[in-house]
Amino acid sequence: MKKKSFKDRYDRNLGTFSTEEQEQLRAARVVVIGLGGLGGGVCEMLARTGVGRLKLIDGDLFDPSNLNRQLLSTEDLIGVPKAVAAKDRLAAVNSEIVTEHRIETLDREGMIKQINGADVVMDCLDSIDARFDLQAAARTVGVPIVSGAIAGVTGQVTTIFPTDDGYELIYGPSDHARSHGVETQTGNISYCALMVSAFQASECVKILLNRGELLRDKLLIAELWTNTFDVVDLC
Repeated sequence: MKKKSFKDRYDRNLGTFSTEEQEQLRAARVVVIGLGGLGGGVCEMLARTGVGRLKLIDGDLFDPSNLNRQLLSTEDLIGVPKAVAAKDRLAAVNSEIVTEHRIETLDREGMIKQINGADVVMDCLDSIDARFDLQAAARTVGVPIVSGAIAGVTGQVTTIFPTDDGYELIYGPSDHARSHGVETQTGNISYCALMVSAFQASECVKILLNRGELLRDKLLIAELWTNTFDVVDLC
């Protein structure tokens, strides 16, 4: 197959982005931690948008319960590491970007190592404890976080810079936070996961281009049974 030219591939981006902004995206480095319901959508959208370097991290394998919502999961990939599936999917979507994948569940020190040098880290985790570890790591290396979470048909998104209070404003002090969110009782639905992924991808691009209004010190809450979208000031 003939390789697509830069203009061919990103023709429908231009107009929303300038050629210079598209080049900025191509030079960007983003780390996606967690490649399930949120991370699968996030990494695909960023690859299609043209973010040039993506590091994909998840220690889990696909199981049948993932099929209801996780974009990267298919029946023939049950038992396959999510990071491998993500790497293969992005190679099929956009062979021009550079990907690195790691089959690993990171502790705080591992997070510091893996996000150091990134422009943005995407929090697609399912553990509140792990989010606090990520925030500590991101503060250490000076990287902003875009965080998403879902429960049933409710989702939330926020953007956290290294100097921000961040998760403490949502979950309270780290030593009092629950290890898991309410999604363990409510389940997770495909269209809610992909909606939140889209908001996360948007926040990431805005950071990379220094453009638009960020959800910094704000929490976007979307509830789809009632079609309610609220942006709450956190401080």
